[in-house]
Amino acid sequence: MRGSDRRAAIEALLRDHGEVSVEKLAEELAVTPSTIRRDLAELTVEGRVTRTYGGAVVPAHGEATVRHRASLAFPQKDAIGRWAAEQVVDGETVLLDAGTTVARVARRLRERPGITLVTNGLTALSEVADGVADIFVLGGHLRRVSQGLVGPLAELGLARITADRAFLGADGLHPRYGICEAELAQTSLKEQMLDRSREVYVLADSSKVGQAPFNAWTPVRREWTLVTDDGATDDQLAPFRALPHVTVVTVPVDHQEAP
Repeated sequence: MRGSDRRAAIEALLRDHGEVSVEKLAEELAVTPSTIRRDLAELTVEGRVTRTYGGAVVPAHGEATVRHRASLAFPQKDAIGRWAAEQVVDGETVLLDAGTTVARVARRLRERPGITLVTNGLTALSEVADGVADIFVLGGHLRRVSQGLVGPLAELGLARITADRAFLGADGLHPRYGICEAELAQTSLKEQMLDRSREVYVLADSSKVGQAPFNAWTPVRREWTLVTDDGATDDQLAPFRALPHVTVVTVPVDHQEAP
């Protein structure tokens, strides 16, 4: 088992059983306790687990780091990003939110010389910085956990532009409340992104559809497109399909894709 797969398995065991000892994790995963301790040390640095005496737990209500999120649902996010990038037409100005799914869109737009990219996300910026697309970066306060720039400075910069298309990420998505995020500063900036863009796409893999992990929301009261993967069920999507201002797109996933 690869180290990344083993650490994901450790997190799954902690979520299922609460606090688990090093010895029990080693037994479950058929590795040595020293290997588990090294994994727990890395997971602790990333904020994904909290060490306890002799073991570890998953923090309650914690926001996952970008590094952790980038390792989750990679084929789904890549398929969503591919579809989204295909919607962009030469000559357009494209607004890219922070987040790992939107970063997959950025990766496919980096060699498009005829477009302008505007982003508040360091994840997107890292994908396009050495490409040929024209780039504008919204300044502001850096949320290290999400690698996104937010706050009054980011909103001031956004107020000076309009975009042809906006691709927004989400921690969760609810048919009544809208886009779920960890902090109000994120929701405020997303609300302005909605207002400044001609076409709006919310990119959310199927694990986020219908979920509300936090209590900060960006209502979406305009026409928009939900882009998710084909793992989303009819029960998940039915409430969104019932909304007259929402178009639902599901994209097929190649599960052979790897990070």
